[in-house]
Order: sequence, then C-alpha cells, then structure tokens
Amino acid sequence: MRPFVDISKVSLTYGGGPGGTLALDDATLRIGKGEFVAVVGPSGCGKSTLLKLVSGLHPATRGGVLVADREVDGPLSIVGMAFQNPIMLPWRSTLENVLLPLEIVEPHASRFRSHQAEYREKALDILSVVGLDDFPDHYPWQLSGGMQQRTSLCRALIHEPELLLLDEPFGALDAFTREELWVVLENLWLKQRFTAILVTHDLTEAVYLADTVHVCSKRPGRIIASTAVNLPRPRDIYGSEFVSIVRSLKDNIIEVRAA
Repeated sequence: MRPFVDISKVSLTYGGGPGGTLALDDATLRIGKGEFVAVVGPSGCGKSTLLKLVSGLHPATRGGVLVADREVDGPLSIVGMAFQNPIMLPWRSTLENVLLPLEIVEPHASRFRSHQAEYREKALDILSVVGLDDFPDHYPWQLSGGMQQRTSLCRALIHEPELLLLDEPFGALDAFTREELWVVLENLWLKQRFTAILVTHDLTEAVYLADTVHVCSKRPGRIIASTAVNLPRPRDIYGSEFVSIVRSLKDNIIEVRAA
C-alpha cells in the first residue's frame, strides 16, 4: 500500500548560500493513511521543519514530499494545524474562532453564507465532543489555556482535514491539563480517523498517542529510529510495557545527543 505521506531523501537549508543553516539532510519518512505518528528528538533537530515541508509552507531544497500521491508544491487545503500557542482571534467568540477555516477554505468558503446554520451546528457538535458546549459565546480572554487549546483542536478539525499536523500543541499546559487533552485528541482521532503527525518533546505524550514514534537525529535532522507502539487504547501510562517503551525512547535520544 502506498504511503499517504511520503517524505523521500529530503534536505532543507534555511538562508541559502554558504552561510545557510542545513536543518534536514536526507530525511525519509513514510506514513500510512489514518496513522497517528509522533516525531521526537533533541531541540533544533528539524522536527517542526518536517511539518512545514508536509504542509507546503516551505519547499524542500532537495528531495520530494508527496501527500495523497501528489507532490507538495504549496500550502495544502487538506491540512489542519495546531500549535503550542492556540492563536485565537480575540475579537471572535469560541464558536466564531472554530468556524474560521470554513470561511476561508474551499469548498466551504464559497457556500459559507448560504449554509451558515449548517456550519454553526457542525461547530457546536465538535465543541460538545471536547466539552466546550457551554462556552460557544465566550471570548478567548474568558477561557483557560486548556480550553483555548481545545478550541484550537476544534478549529483545526472543523473542515475535516485528511491530515492533522500538531507542533507541541500541549507544551505550554500543566501536566494534568496535558493528560486530559491527550484523551480529547485521541477520541477525536478515533472518531474521524485523520492522519496525524505530532511533534513533541514529551515522550509519554508520544507513546500515549502515536501508533509509531520516530526519533530524529541532531541537526541536520533525519529519522534514525522508529518504534511501533503496539499497546491497546486507551493506554495506561503507568503500565510496565508503556514505561519500557518510554525508557527505550529516552535512551535513544540520550545516544543522539551524545553522538
């Protein structure tokens, strides 16, 4: 079966010329449709750069990136993205922030006005899934950090993207809220079965959410190890098998840093 995301021998240099920074070098990663993967590694190794390549926000210097059998040569409409900071528009309510992609992404944008009631109902439904059904009219400053991140996930998924890219989405939250949102994200993935790529420094988060965890080398980055997480969901983060996988990944990254 052909991969849904195919990153093949990709290199990327920021700045160009002899003074440029080589962020990725000969990086290869293949992801099946509907798979949830995590990418971990030391800071500055090019994890976030991989997401920029896949989303079409930055072209590769060498190599190729295919998504759904098409070469990525610009921003993709089938992608949803969530970042460490939710970046909500302060003048828009929770519901209005969630609806934003439907106002700008085709084919929804051209039919948004005529189908606004339908889209509002859709947004209210997904807010209900993440426990925000009582907050559609609240503004960002009235929401906690965890509630804002829930809203961000809803916004990223409202147009039912085939691919969700997550760049440290829970990194700024406290431990309890992070674990709560792992469950929320897992439930959304089980419901919609989008393909997901999660970049994170949190190995427990990676093992809880991902089918496969890929380890990135030091800069210039490339994938040097992959670990399948063959544990039933929902996963027990204190179970012996779970802890063993986390410890093994930690050892991999320690080796990477020392290399």
